Amino acid sequence: MLDRGGSLTTLSFFGAERVVDHYNVMGPVKAALESSVRYLAHELGGSNIRVNAISAGAVQTRAASGIKHFDDLLNESMRMAPLRRTVDACEVGRAALLLASDYASGITGEVLHVDAGSHVSGMIFPE
Repeated sequence: MLDRGGSLTTLSFFGAERVVDHYNVMGPVKAALESSVRYLAHELGGSNIRVNAISAGAVQTRAASGIKHFDDLLNESMRMAPLRRTVDACEVGRAALLLASDYASGITGEVLHVDAGSHVSGMIFPE
């Protein structure tokens, strides 16, 4: 299906890079996913297939409602993010559109943070 090249994008989270309270086993799983992005980028690059990840900030979704103390995570994200807010699903979607487009034709093996900058602030999540 991708015999003329293409783009693959997956979703990750800051818990792949740092410990996030109550994220539990998903942290190591997301870390493995980000490692897989790098290896797949290497393996598929010769076929002109780009592989990237989006590390989305705390976004209010149905899946997120299952994370214990998620409201605390949202509040802390807003407080610590340089933009002083969280992101919404549309912002994450636009980043995915960018990575799928020809505007990102030279980008592969990357993890793009779409989190209002919270990953740069040394976030400490509440217990």
